[in-house]
Parts: sequence; structure tokens; C-alpha cells
Amino acid sequence: MVFDARGIEITLDSYVRYVDTGTIGKVTDMKVQDGFDWVLLDKTGLWYRSNLVELLDEKDIKKSTYYDKESDGEVDIDELKEKARALEDIELDSKVAEGGG
Repeated sequence: MVFDARGIEITLDSYVRYVDTGTIGKVTDMKVQDGFDWVLLDKTGLWYRSNLVELLDEKDIKKSTYYDKESDGEVDIDELKEKARALEDIELDSKVAEGGG
């Protein structure tokens, strides 16, 4: 048996949230290694210590509001990172624009 940060049992196909970053994913595998319980999340493909995730109810899982017609709702993480990098390059200065009035 694997338990979350609150002591609630985690089962396969349940949804959990990693408490440090808020990453949400479905548990696809579980293991015990080096004395720790681990869960594998589908969204990241990474293993998380079970005592650092919390089990979510169906009502706690929010659907993404981002929608791209071409991808049928799939989100391209690399594309979003590239857009974020482009925004970081914008220079803000109080002398750039003046009021029109």
C-alpha cells in the first residue's frame, strides 16, 4: 500500500498533485525503493515520493482552459516555453510610449 502526504491510500489510475510545484497527473505505476514509496505520473513521466503528493478528488481536477484548434486540445509544452522566452526579451521602459492626450 502506498500513502500520500495526508496518509490516504493511493491506487493506480488515481490523480495526485505534487505539493511542491502543483503538478497534477494520473498514477500509472507504483514502487518501493530504498525504503520510500514512489508513484509514476503520466503527465511528466517522473517518479515522485508518495509522501510528497496528495490524492485529488474528481472535483479538484481542473480541465485546461487553453485550447488550440489545430491540436484538438493538446498543449505543446515546448511551444509554450518558446512563447515565454520571447516575452522575456521584451524591454519595458517608461520612456518608450507617451500619452496621446
